[in-house]
Amino acid sequence: MNFLELLDGVEISAQSGNPEITGIEYDSRRVKPGNVFVAMRGESSDGNRFIEQAISVGAVAVVTDGDLIPSNVAWAKVPHGRRALAALSANFYGRPAEKLAITGITGTNGKSTTAFLLESILQAAGRKTSLVGTIEYHVAGKVLPAPHTTPEPLELQKLFQDALESGASEVVMEVSSHALVQQRTFGIPFDVAVFTNLTRDHLDYHKTMDEYFAAKRILFARTVSGSPRVAVLNTDDESGRQLLDFCKEQGTKVITYGLTKGDFHATNVDVSLRSTSFDLVTPHKTMAVKSPLIGRVNVYNILGASAAAWSRDCNAEAIRAGIGDLACVPGRFERVDCGQPFTVVVDYAHTDDALRNLTSLAREFVKPANGRVITVFGCGGDRDRNKRPLMGEAAGKGSDFVVLTSDNPRSEDPLAIINDAVVGLQRSGTKYKIEPDRRAAIHLALSETRRGDIVLIAGKGHERMQTLRTETIPFDDRYVAAEALRELGYESAAESWA
Repeated sequence: MNFLELLDGVEISAQSGNPEITGIEYDSRRVKPGNVFVAMRGESSDGNRFIEQAISVGAVAVVTDGDLIPSNVAWAKVPHGRRALAALSANFYGRPAEKLAITGITGTNGKSTTAFLLESILQAAGRKTSLVGTIEYHVAGKVLPAPHTTPEPLELQKLFQDALESGASEVVMEVSSHALVQQRTFGIPFDVAVFTNLTRDHLDYHKTMDEYFAAKRILFARTVSGSPRVAVLNTDDESGRQLLDFCKEQGTKVITYGLTKGDFHATNVDVSLRSTSFDLVTPHKTMAVKSPLIGRVNVYNILGASAAAWSRDCNAEAIRAGIGDLACVPGRFERVDCGQPFTVVVDYAHTDDALRNLTSLAREFVKPANGRVITVFGCGGDRDRNKRPLMGEAAGKGSDFVVLTSDNPRSEDPLAIINDAVVGLQRSGTKYKIEPDRRAAIHLALSETRRGDIVLIAGKGHERMQTLRTETIPFDDRYVAAEALRELGYESAAESWA
């Protein structure tokens, strides 16, 4: 491929040269001879500072959104670096997204579970799928680690190409608000777009809830690749109802869902400690479904995934089978069972709304046994400080005892983060202890537990690392909980996450 072929359809204001190219890179440290280097401005750094470095190691062309134009290699000047990267990457890999049916899922909570459910239903319908999301990527029959919920355009287009070459016809992907604002998904022709909900999160980045909602809305907007064919919206959520009007104005077909009303809704909901059953009402029929996933929050996830699957022409039997086939989602209300006479659950809940849902679900299960809800949680560093007391209050109101600890403190002092959260915890009036060391906090909570209780270890879910100020260390809540239970004398079951 030559440079001009690579630039086909890319927004450029000026251009010079036409060498043969061997690849694309936006990180100068990864540039190889024959590559095009895409120099783009970011939130914390400017890739244009590394143009000379990229040329020195073999870059034959530079695409830049800055003012520095190299004189010794081919170049193109573009108005938006990451948008250019998206188009260049698509061209380099043969525009694989155009040959796939792609469903994008956005929202604050529920994206991962909805994505896993939809993938399971599509597979039950006989489709070959790939998945891109927060927990992991499923591509070409492999499970890959997920450094980002939504990858950069170069990595994303490579995933699409790998999916296509493996025979996949469908891609299910979580689409983060950061990715939408940064235009990592620019040019992707989404067939179906799903909205789960909007609650307070990421305001360290988006600043206001209005800006956060505007970011989510980008997935449903008309772009160079058109607008989604179908929008699946949770209209129990106020933001979902706003999106309903927005999508209709664009002529997008809308499928709504909600707990008791919508094109897809539920009746006769029955939640137990082992499963969730209900009658799934669809535009064509009502059918009984049963899922190993538990809780009313998962009723929403099942409804959203079912509506998206229906939009992808999956029949009722495939929807029913796919719902039943998904045994669990890593780090989402995931039990740690070592034979102990109480329940231990690891969950990704890291917002006040998610903590309310999690503790409310736990309360339903301990009522018959007159047990207690014990919650271990912390707040992430370098993130929205204002949500910390809200999380503390939510955890306290829903629990009988709380151990407040560290999550991923990142560059912040763990005690400063705890001090922000403890204000809300104190407002709740519940009993609590502070233990900054997360491993010690989990051990403390489990040592306080008695028969019939439920321990919620919230915040990190599927994560296998903890990011501290000076280093990133291996840390998996599931493994640490099992370790603590063994020390308390309980036999350990097989640990699939080990």
